Amino acid sequence: MMSYLFINWNPDIVMLQLGPVSLRWYSMCWLFGLLGAFFVVRWLYKEQKIKDELFDPLFFYCFIGILVGARLGHCIFYEPGYFLSSGQHILEMILPMRKFADGSWHFTGYQGLASHGGTAGLIIAILLYSRKTKVPVFTVLDFVSIATPITAGFIRLGNLMNSEIIGKVTDVPWAFVFERVDMMPRHPGQLYEAIAYFILLFIGLAIYRKHKELAGTGYFFGLCILYIFTFRFFIEYTKENQEAFEDGMLFNMGQQLSVPFVILGAYFMWKGVKRGKSSNNKK
Repeated sequence: MMSYLFINWNPDIVMLQLGPVSLRWYSMCWLFGLLGAFFVVRWLYKEQKIKDELFDPLFFYCFIGILVGARLGHCIFYEPGYFLSSGQHILEMILPMRKFADGSWHFTGYQGLASHGGTAGLIIAILLYSRKTKVPVFTVLDFVSIATPITAGFIRLGNLMNSEIIGKVTDVPWAFVFERVDMMPRHPGQLYEAIAYFILLFIGLAIYRKHKELAGTGYFFGLCILYIFTFRFFIEYTKENQEAFEDGMLFNMGQQLSVPFVILGAYFMWKGVKRGKSSNNKK
């Protein structure tokens, strides 16, 4: 193995210490990702001349939808044996705290967020927002989908800073040695995903600039989830399973949960192209 090329990885998980308050890289990556998406969607709203007052509540809806969906998705699909075993553990699904053996509660943050659940929560939030504001649901879905890769990419960078969701052992020269894990050279799966998502951002923006008639048809929503979850399905082959129960599966939980999104994405892209052609024909 070309071990001299391996990257030893052990960054401090704390980005900045302000007295008793610690700003962690993971939390800040979430913040950077959400802010980036915020500015892209705001720009798209202005491009389509949608009133500012209709944009203002969107960020709140999306933030809550992603957070609640991602948290519940992890707890229900990856650790149901723990979180559904008692009222106390169900409470831990909601609160960013855990009760320790001595009976004390400690702030832990939300240790466990699933992207599949976050996507489902985001879709539900957008449906509720659209119903409340009367902004066409396909318009909102498309705009948020164009911006989503920014958030997804930064979240995976946060996972990289935490040395979590690690890849399988490998001898590729760009392998990362996660010192906090086991000192073995592994695929930097988090980095693979982050790069893929940032590429999707440029693809989406390029298509939007050339084919603005597709905005509001559901096409960009379909493109986003088809691309992301197709990539998620195949990237799982380079990653370690998150939970032990996945070890005996032909396809792990992440792959199984990706399939419905891939099918849904292909359908919305197909319908979006048809709607775009129909709109052009009416002009």
